[in-house]
Amino acid sequence: MADRSGVSRATISKIERLEASPTAVTLSCLGAAFGLSMSSLLADEEVEDRRLRRREEQQVWLDPATGYSRRAVSPAAGMPLQLVDVTLPAGVRIEFPALSYAILHQQIWILRGKLRFFEGSEQHDLKTGDCLQLAGASDCTFENPSQSNCRYVVALIVGR
Repeated sequence: MADRSGVSRATISKIERLEASPTAVTLSCLGAAFGLSMSSLLADEEVEDRRLRRREEQQVWLDPATGYSRRAVSPAAGMPLQLVDVTLPAGVRIEFPALSYAILHQQIWILRGKLRFFEGSEQHDLKTGDCLQLAGASDCTFENPSQSNCRYVVALIVGR
């Protein structure tokens, strides 16, 4: 049986008991169910007000299923603007349900490589230097169609 996130209770229980590592899609669905971005869900529990976070202090999370990695760049957790540095390995495809985007406004800026991004039925082929503003809540797919890693920044504004 699944909760309101669409993730089964058995899966949540395994994650809680540290018997399984959540995938990017699982984390995204869980965060959306609680009105949190994946960045907020993964954020350190720091309460101090920070204006600087050095690279070596930035939290990195690796999706165990795909090798997709996220580096939380923004200095303070809980701020409305969040920057995330993402590396999507060659040939990897990750699909996120629309509920993952209901509380977010996002832009994707390609730093290196190619990204095929599906926003519902609309396809965007992005290359180094391109920046895309997402239209709203729809099923989204990130796909790296190339033979090398794609690196991009996701700028998120939560709420609004």
